[in-house]
Amino acid sequence: MKILMVLDQEFPVDVRVENEAVALAGAGHQVHLACYTRKQLPENEVFRGITIHRVAIPEIVYKSGVASLTFPLYFRFWSKFLTQLVAEHDIEALHIHDLPLLKVGKDLKRKYNLKLIADLHENWPELLNVSVHTKTLLGRILSPVFLWKHYEKNILPNADRIIVVVEESAARLEKLGLDRSKISVVSNTLNSSEFGIPDIKPDPSFFTLYYAGGITYHRGLQVVLSAMAGISDRLPGIRLRIAGSGKYAGRLRKQISDLNLEEKVEFLGFLPLKDVAANLAIADAALIPHLKTGHTDSTIPHKLFQYMYANKPIIASNCAPLERIIKETGSGIIFTSGSAKDLGEKIIDLANDKIKILPAKKWVETKYNWHNDAEVLIETYKLLSLS
Repeated sequence: MKILMVLDQEFPVDVRVENEAVALAGAGHQVHLACYTRKQLPENEVFRGITIHRVAIPEIVYKSGVASLTFPLYFRFWSKFLTQLVAEHDIEALHIHDLPLLKVGKDLKRKYNLKLIADLHENWPELLNVSVHTKTLLGRILSPVFLWKHYEKNILPNADRIIVVVEESAARLEKLGLDRSKISVVSNTLNSSEFGIPDIKPDPSFFTLYYAGGITYHRGLQVVLSAMAGISDRLPGIRLRIAGSGKYAGRLRKQISDLNLEEKVEFLGFLPLKDVAANLAIADAALIPHLKTGHTDSTIPHKLFQYMYANKPIIASNCAPLERIIKETGSGIIFTSGSAKDLGEKIIDLANDKIKILPAKKWVETKYNWHNDAEVLIETYKLLSLS
């Protein structure tokens, strides 16, 4: 099948998109990927068997994306670009990553008689609900959450297949009235062939907490800092190392200063995958302190499976998918989202070996791995070709 994946981001960056595209190409499909570029990357390129088509996106169009449901400029830009690619390459299936561009996909499906796949990385309306820009007056006007919820409910029935990242997300969509038989769970699991953990031990002088990922308010790192301040006298060697970037980093730095934690927190910045693995190796425990919301209760972070593969004790908040998998595997401890006191006590118990954590690498090797999820993706396309 000739597939056109559509990603309204730069590529390559997204590990999930790369894994999916490579898996489909390896299964014999002809995979094209359409994306924008703001970095003057090549217009056309072959990458790991995928044909990439990039379009330079004007700044005004890029910024209009947040208001795509109220102003049509963003949709028009993508419609023109994708229409050209569909016609030139005799595309048979459109694979749209995330919710926003499904309207363009629906229109092209009808015009060219295409199959349409909606690949939902996130619960998009709930992601917007916790995003900073939708809290402002202008944000509420340009990108109202209620409008995105309406859009989601009305656009998804146009998809021939829907892909989600976790069972909780499939259950949510079923409650919206969507046909569960058309929903496949292809999770954000680890491709272990590309993630090697070096044989480096943690420094016994410290109790090192490690976090990898975006730095935003809803990731909950501010709760970790408050917890550290509350227990640093009982655990003097505690330190936190943060790998990632985000707009909330400035607020965290101020909190660190206010709490006198400057000597205990290190920002590593955005790291390539091999450096993520190397820094994970020297951690005593790994963190997923996400705030519990409608968004985090219906998605799963890639880092969970990285942590499991490294056999690191995981300290995670009680978001539904995190709690389910960590309890199933015995790979960590759960604290009450937003509670610095509960988190601090759990860290103390872990540091003092009062909690038994089981090695979780075997779970990644046997169940929670990309090989298994790639098989689900390939089977989804087999079913698509029969429909």
